[in-house]
Amino acid sequence: MLKRLPFLCAALLALAACSHDSDTGGSVPPAAPVTSSTAATPAAPSSAAPANAATTPAPAATSSATPAATGSAAPAAATPVAAAAPFVDNGKWVEGKNYFVIEPAQPTSHPGKIEVTEVFSYACPACNGFHATADQIAKSLPPNAVMNYLAASFRPDENWPVFQRAFYAAQALGVVDKTHDAMFDAAWKTGELSTYDLKAEKPKPKEAWPTIDDIAKFYAKYGVDPKEFVGIANSFSINTQMKRADDLMKAYGVDSTPTMIINGKYRFTATSAGGYAQAIELTQWLVSKEAAGK
Repeated sequence: MLKRLPFLCAALLALAACSHDSDTGGSVPPAAPVTSSTAATPAAPSSAAPANAATTPAPAATSSATPAATGSAAPAAATPVAAAAPFVDNGKWVEGKNYFVIEPAQPTSHPGKIEVTEVFSYACPACNGFHATADQIAKSLPPNAVMNYLAASFRPDENWPVFQRAFYAAQALGVVDKTHDAMFDAAWKTGELSTYDLKAEKPKPKEAWPTIDDIAKFYAKYGVDPKEFVGIANSFSINTQMKRADDLMKAYGVDSTPTMIINGKYRFTATSAGGYAQAIELTQWLVSKEAAGK
């Protein structure tokens, strides 16, 4: 286990995922992401999306337990543009290297559909770098598959729990489709909801971190009443969803974000896939594998 340092994700600009310890993701990932086992001095991301930032679950691992706790359909719910491809095993993707079997397999929340889930956090720089690819994955899915989201909270030292709470509140209010990409921009581009001072390129003091009330004001731009948002965000129902999310992530064996889960049976990261483009290809291959019952 790597030594946990505050804002480690933003520091590791050469990796491709965020994890309990570290991993990375960036706007333009290398063909084969490099993984590091050493912690560098934290370097705050620029006002634009980090070039390549990784996040590793630090404190306690979290997850969504029941499928109901996972995210809704793809934010930019585009009509699938890909036809269901026949499954062909040409030996390119190797179990235990490119992707990993989840044992036992976990139930899903979309009966009759192959569920493709991204485990993410709005506060994770690697997820910010990957979310355009996640949008591409959502658009590339065949009609027999559906995109899903699972918000992580395993880095309270980087303010992840409040963003997890906000995601499930937004989901309950039916505005995730309109706000998903905008939340990433608010955290990493405009700085409106950033845990970092993007201009000074250093972490904000903890007392300056965005709160659920700050986030409620953001959602007000999308027609949500701030008081209603805060009330729902702090409700028993959302607390339960957050606990279920944490439990499900543990069941998946997720230790970094972003991580992709295919139908509760397989997991992989952009690093294990070999890059962002490969992550799209591997998703399609695993969906076809699942559809073929292989």
